[in-house]
Order: sequence, then structure tokens, then C-alpha cells
Amino acid sequence: MSAIAGDETIAAVATAQGRGAIAIIRVSGRSAFAIARQHVAPWPAVQRQATLCTLRDNDGDLLDEALVTTFTAPSSFTGEDVVEISTHGGAVVPTLVLAALVASGARIAQPGEFTRRAVLNGKLDLVQAEAIGDLIDSTSRAMQRVAIKQLDGGLSRRINELRDSVIDLEALIAYDIDFPDEDDGPISRVRVEAATGAVVESLTSLLETTPAGELIRTGALVVIAGAPNVGKSSLFNAMLGRSRAIVTEMPGTTRDAIEAVLDSSPWPIRLVDTAGLRETVDVIEQMGIEVATRYLGSADVILACGETSEDVAATSEAIARTTDAPVVRVRTKADLMGSTDARAVSALTGQGVRELLDSIMVIISEHHRAVPLDAPILFRERQRFCVGLARDEMTAFQSALKNQGLPVSVAAVHLRSAANALADVTGTVDVEDVLDRLFRTFCVGK
Repeated sequence: MSAIAGDETIAAVATAQGRGAIAIIRVSGRSAFAIARQHVAPWPAVQRQATLCTLRDNDGDLLDEALVTTFTAPSSFTGEDVVEISTHGGAVVPTLVLAALVASGARIAQPGEFTRRAVLNGKLDLVQAEAIGDLIDSTSRAMQRVAIKQLDGGLSRRINELRDSVIDLEALIAYDIDFPDEDDGPISRVRVEAATGAVVESLTSLLETTPAGELIRTGALVVIAGAPNVGKSSLFNAMLGRSRAIVTEMPGTTRDAIEAVLDSSPWPIRLVDTAGLRETVDVIEQMGIEVATRYLGSADVILACGETSEDVAATSEAIARTTDAPVVRVRTKADLMGSTDARAVSALTGQGVRELLDSIMVIISEHHRAVPLDAPILFRERQRFCVGLARDEMTAFQSALKNQGLPVSVAAVHLRSAANALADVTGTVDVEDVLDRLFRTFCVGK
């Protein structure tokens, strides 16, 4: 990408707000060194090496003693001159330092503007930029592993390989059109069809990773359902390994859904404790039951809970009327009574909880194609759309070849569209509107 970021120098506090040991202020742009020099003494003699410096405001008042590191363009995250200032944390010191930098000519950065400049200056592609956001937003080890792999360029390399294959095919056809009388004769249609089929198959395989990517991003939705006071919240807490839901002896305590992410392997679980399912005239409780019903409709797995076999059977029948999701029958409070046909668990003693989690994971894996987390995975809807468009264009070209209704030179327009769609994934063409949408969700300072 040849576009260059603006001439303005930007600055922001790159660490989260609140009380902490250290805060990092980042400055990037053509005037980053000149602006920072007005407040830093001594100026670091060696770039990329932290130096203990004194920070002063424009009136010469002492602000802090901090570690200052400089990065000379293009050897920086943004590809511009960058200064990183590690001050003491809290609210006052980093704010005062940032204010001094702004008073000397810097502008406060917009959300994601540092990463945006890295993309514009060719330090990252769009997939890698998205991976940074995904890494920050990770709620599970699985999501972190996929994001790290994307940031390392795994998906980008796969996309570029597929695009190169499309361009090679385009060049092959162009050669045949331009030099039809070469000694080797015309390019074999069988050869073109085989190359096209290989690309279509590869694009289809990549598209098939989309459900796994979505599952890793959001977690498999596992809903705990049952009548009031049968131990749903206790089971929720036991499965998480910590107390999240209030457990009382009063029916109807959980009046809304409570969510938590369970960082399990191979799939993260989005565990939901719902309001007890029963007939009620309480308006607020009825609203909670309606929320529970909506969760049941979109669940990947449902745990039908009850104290007795009859309770479990009744809950399972009620659930079956609202969803086709797999149902695991769970008999709670196993410490108080013997086992039955339902899976017996005890939140109090932990009996059966590990086995319940294992059975949930088996069900999820049966319904979703297993994808190695180190393999390229389509993790965002934008990526899926572009790859899907490329596959559709390649399929259209493949159909034109088989039907022979169009000259190959005309059908080849589909190859150009497919190559452009793949280029959109990594941002090797102008995608300013995509950048606007992407970085709007980033935190300031990143």
C-alpha cells in the first residue's frame, strides 16, 4: 500500500485509564522528535533503548521522571518517527505529559490511528490490523492463539498465495490470447480447468473455516435452563470455578440472564444462567423468562436441569418446543440423592462437573468442523465476504469454461474480479472506507 499517513504528529496515552504503576504516552509523526525534545532531558542518545529522563512542561515545571524510547522511521510500529514515554501511572501524570505535548504541536490521536498509520505506511496489512483488535478483545486462549497467528501473517500469506494463483491463471490466458501461434501450441483447456478447480476448492476450504472462527470469537452458547430453585446458578458457579451468580433459597432470584466466558479447550464456552422457567404473574420475572427463551432459541447446547427425573423430563419437553438445539439432561444436587437416567452433578461437591463439561465439548465438536487453531481462519465478516466474492467469481469463470458459451478472453473478467476481491482482504488496493470502519472500534493510543 503506497498511501502515506498525514503530516500531523499525533499523541495519546496508550495504556488503560485508572490507577496503575506505569502509563505509556506514544507520539508519532514527522515532528515527533522535535515536539518531545521540548519536554525531555536528556534526549536519548541511542534509539530503541530506554533512557531515564526528566519531563517538564512548557513553563519548565517538573512533571515526572520517566523512561523514554525513540524509534526512527521507518523502523517503528507506525513507520514514522515515534517516541514512547513510560511515566508513572494514575490519572494526573500522563494527562499532564500529554497536555504538554499537545501544547507543543501534537494532536490527540483518534481511536486506532497509530495502527491505521502502520497500515498506510506498509508496516501491516488489513488482516494484521484486525488481528491487533482481536488480540486486545480476546476473551479466551483460543481467540488469542488465532489472533496471534493472524498478526504473524498466516492468513495474509494464504490469501496472497490464492491471489497469486488467480493472477497466474490470468497471465496464462493472456499469453494464449497474445501469442496463439507459439511453437508449444495453444494452452490446454484441461490445464486451465484444473488450475481453476484447484483455486475454487482452496477458496471453499477457507470459507468453511468461518463457523469455527465465529465460534472462537463468541464462544459456544451453552444455556442452563430449568425451573426456579433447582440449582442452576449453583451449577453456573461450579462450572466457572468461581461465584458469579447469587444463590439463594428464594425461587425466581435470577431475573435476567447472566453470561460468562469459560476458557475451555478446544472451544471457548459462553455460559448463560437464565431465569427459572415457570408460569408467573410477576411482570419483571416474566421479562426474565422471555430473555431466557430467546437464549434457548440461539443456543449451541442446552443444559436441562432439575432435582428429579420428572423435573428434568418436564424441562426437556418444554425446551423441545422452542429449539432444536442439543439438550443435555442434568440432574442437580446429586449429593442429596442417588443417580438416575439424567447426568448427575453436584455443585456442592463438584461431582460430575468435569464430566459434564467434557460431554458439552463432545457435542460442540460433533456439530462444528474441527479446525486447527494454527491454520488460516476467516475471523471477521469482512474477510468472509471478500473470500466468498472471490469464490463466486472463480465459480462463474469455471462455469464459463465448461459451457464454452463465452470466449475465454471474455470470461477472464471473472479472474480479475476474483483477484481484486482477494486484494481487498489484505488491503493491497485502496480501501479507505474499510479503514474508517475498522479503526473506529479501536481504543485510543493503539
